[in-house]
Amino acid sequence: MRGTAIEPRKDRIIQEHVHDTYKLRGKLAEPTACSQCGAVFQGGRWVWAAKPSGAGETVCPACNRIHDKYPAGVVMLSGAFFDAHGEEIVNLARNEEEKEKGLHPLHRIMNIEKEKEAVVIFTTDVHLPRRIGEALRSAYEGELNYQYAEDEKFIRVSWKR
Repeated sequence: MRGTAIEPRKDRIIQEHVHDTYKLRGKLAEPTACSQCGAVFQGGRWVWAAKPSGAGETVCPACNRIHDKYPAGVVMLSGAFFDAHGEEIVNLARNEEEKEKGLHPLHRIMNIEKEKEAVVIFTTDVHLPRRIGEALRSAYEGELNYQYAEDEKFIRVSWKR
């Protein structure tokens, strides 16, 4: 048809603007095992399983983050209640990690550091901090805040009581 403008296609896939350096760019050959933690990539995801014979080896994204000291999430714990019950609260966070890590091997606590007026938990993913925060609010109430970084796959959770 003459004289009609060509409209741009509207069925194109929109590319996300969130950048995650640690996300694998392509599929790994299956099975592949992490040489650091032993997690196995099979069925299109990382799982805890015995390393199959003939499996390839690589370093999983969580172990890469731990090595680089580059967290995807941070949980800040503070307040007078935390000062009095810190060990119990950190144990709750560790228990949440164990539950999450059992299903998702890439969801781990990297490190726990004591700062001047808070304890900071660094994680390898963005889901575990939220789960820890929700567990804290459920068990102890308190003030819970989430901050997601724009254009980056990162979450900061703060809990205070």
